[in-house]
Amino acid sequence: MKNDLSENPMRLVGQAYRTFGRLVDSPLRTLGFAMGQLPVLVALKKNGALSQAELARLAQVEQPSMAQLLNRMERDGLVQRIPNPNDKRSQLVSLTADASQRLPKGKAVMDAASRQALEGLTKEEQDQLVALLVRVNGNLDRAAS
Repeated sequence: MKNDLSENPMRLVGQAYRTFGRLVDSPLRTLGFAMGQLPVLVALKKNGALSQAELARLAQVEQPSMAQLLNRMERDGLVQRIPNPNDKRSQLVSLTADASQRLPKGKAVMDAASRQALEGLTKEEQDQLVALLVRVNGNLDRAAS
């Protein structure tokens, strides 16, 4: 009889994601972050102020979900909405100074958990894993569009 995981390795991807989430959840919460906020925080750190639509696209979530997330993040003092200088009808979202200051500690939590997850894998194996996951994500992106 074939192993279920060899028939559907995506179950392992899901399991790894959930376990990783459990590992980082408490340390991130201590810093005032949640794992689901990280794509938004990272996008704002890399790109500066962005519109809600741009953030939804980058995080690959629907606009209503992004609106709810941003409302919670604004309530928690992680982001602020500022007038869009190019369009007076819209606002841009940016990191607060407090969130910017705490973000390196959040990155350190994620990096430490990643090192634990990849422990025992050679550099070549890590590179191969990344290459395979990039291909899998590309397949999924094409199937979803």
